[in-house]
Amino acid sequence: MGAARPAPGPARLQSWERPASGPRPSSGPAPSPDFLPFTRRRRGRAPAFERSPHRVVGRGRQCGSNMSEVSCKKRVDYLEWPEYFMAVAFLSAQRSKDPNSQVGACIVNSENKIVGIGYNGMPNGCSDDLLPWRRTAENKLDTKYPYVCHAELNAIMNKNSTDVKGCSMYVALFPCNECAKLIIQAGIKEVIFMSDKYHDSDEATAARLMFDMAGVAFRKFTPKCSKIVIDFDSINSRPSQKLQ
Repeated sequence: MGAARPAPGPARLQSWERPASGPRPSSGPAPSPDFLPFTRRRRGRAPAFERSPHRVVGRGRQCGSNMSEVSCKKRVDYLEWPEYFMAVAFLSAQRSKDPNSQVGACIVNSENKIVGIGYNGMPNGCSDDLLPWRRTAENKLDTKYPYVCHAELNAIMNKNSTDVKGCSMYVALFPCNECAKLIIQAGIKEVIFMSDKYHDSDEATAARLMFDMAGVAFRKFTPKCSKIVIDFDSINSRPSQKLQ
């Protein structure tokens, strides 16, 4: 007869047959509580990525101990697109050397990208120290008008795209009849202007007539604020937001 077989031990339960309670055999070190499944996360303890001091959070909470004084909400007093584009037109006007009228223009495409900027000045290669800047004289050739290039013309000529067809133009002053021709020929679809102080002049009347006939929309700009201040020192006066 063969040797007697040892008495069988307790039956080994399959994983689906094990009771829900009681200790389970360990197959290695316990997993980090930071990476436990959501059903086994320790109550009151957030995962590591949520405890990071540099995590960006919303709903007005702070951004961690290193940025406790900086709100994570976006600014509410930022410039909206129309104010931004008109401000660019006014800023570019500061480049003009005309002692009487400083006018700027900004051309924007349908994606809110600036494709052209210009201001009134003398033609390239023509000395603005030799040509006249006066508005009145006995001889018209002694005034600026036969020589000066308006902001609208320079903005169109300074375009950084193939064309400006379908674009909008922000300009400080309602265009004259000569600039209206250029705007129409360039395919600009809309003109937004700040001032129309020459509304009753023949030049402005002719411009409106041509815009209406060509289907170019035009409207007066209504700013939400009367003044935009550019303070070069403001970048140094605000608290540092550099992450530690």
